[in-house]
Amino acid sequence: MNFYFYSTSFFFRGVYMKWCLRILLGFLFPLLVDYTPDAKFYKVEAILRPWRIQQVSSALLKMGIRGVTVSDVRGFGAQGGSTERHGGSEFSEDKFVAKVKMEIVVSKDQVETVVDKIIEEARTGEIGDGKIFLIPVSDVIRVRTGERGEKAERMTGGRADMSATALT
Repeated sequence: MNFYFYSTSFFFRGVYMKWCLRILLGFLFPLLVDYTPDAKFYKVEAILRPWRIQQVSSALLKMGIRGVTVSDVRGFGAQGGSTERHGGSEFSEDKFVAKVKMEIVVSKDQVETVVDKIIEEARTGEIGDGKIFLIPVSDVIRVRTGERGEKAERMTGGRADMSATALT
């Protein structure tokens, strides 16, 4: 009887220890290791003030970034939305603020310079300047040619390339 009690308590103690260890590692592992998924490409997704988009896109173009997608979006964050005036009284139909989402896929070595440039051009120092998200992209494929990877990510074949080849 005593042997059975000791063997089951050791068994349950071992299961309990493994369970505790898994939970502890689940919490500590992300803190101990800098977890950034490794990828060749990243999508830089920036939610910005609409009136800053022209400055940001011009600065990115000067850097050589030519593939940018822009969408009108609505949402709220720290601003908490805005109220409108109509007929002398304030009201709030919804709490969403008009913003613009800018999406750019760049190679890993361009990520920090693109992020720094967006921050430099979009920052006003006030609540509502926006957010930037970095999303790993496993591959880039050009639909027209079927090219993959760096060949597909590189912006060639546009008007600038066509006019450059026509001049030579």
